[in-house]
Amino acid sequence: MSTPIASPAPPALLARNLTVSYNDVRALDAVGVSVGTGSICGLIGVNGSGKSTLFKALMGLLVPAAGTVELYGRSSREARQRGLVAYVPQAEDVDWDFPVSVADVVAMGRYGLMGPSRRASAADRAAVDAALERVGLSGLRRRQIGELSGGQRKRAFVARSIAQDAKLLLLDEPFAGVDRSSETTLTALLQELRDEGRSVLMSTHDLAGVSQLCDSAVLLHNRVLARGRPEDVLTPSNLALAFGGALEIREP
Repeated sequence: MSTPIASPAPPALLARNLTVSYNDVRALDAVGVSVGTGSICGLIGVNGSGKSTLFKALMGLLVPAAGTVELYGRSSREARQRGLVAYVPQAEDVDWDFPVSVADVVAMGRYGLMGPSRRASAADRAAVDAALERVGLSGLRRRQIGELSGGQRKRAFVARSIAQDAKLLLLDEPFAGVDRSSETTLTALLQELRDEGRSVLMSTHDLAGVSQLCDSAVLLHNRVLARGRPEDVLTPSNLALAFGGALEIREP
């Protein structure tokens, strides 16, 4: 009897022909993106190129005019319900004066696992502690969230994703406006998460960082201009097409 051949596992993220319009403006034009399991993909483009719109479409927060999205072979809604995906937008829409602690924010990532009572178990508390430790915020767990620096806030919301045990992280400009310490911590953490088999799609303006951190890259300007290995995507001709000369490359 022959041994059946196992079907290959679906990619962490597979989007085909995504098209999104705002009134008469086409924000995404037949965009296709794929992120493999255990890999980091860098999403690059100028402001207004559709990066944030793409993240929202991937999460199911926007309904595209055309195209499909699969996250681990499931719909965006099902992936969210199962806690498979976590989204950290560029700017969290929160009241920074609200009296909630850093630990409380991270614990929100466990809500889907707590049941209707929202009563944290020992396992939930341990997951929050571990996530805070990984992002270097254990000593600030009782601090009110608005008292943190910009970089520390980013780390707190990434910790929320880790506490959730999400397999796919969608990070919109995770390095924007962060201090050097937070950048170093986040970079090392993303590498660790990749090594654990998790997947990341992150938008960034740091081209040098893409080459050093990412396994693949997508160059976006409302449509996909190039995709593949960072060294194949980040060529002078491709960057000129995407940025039109308004380009700043940070040194490593």
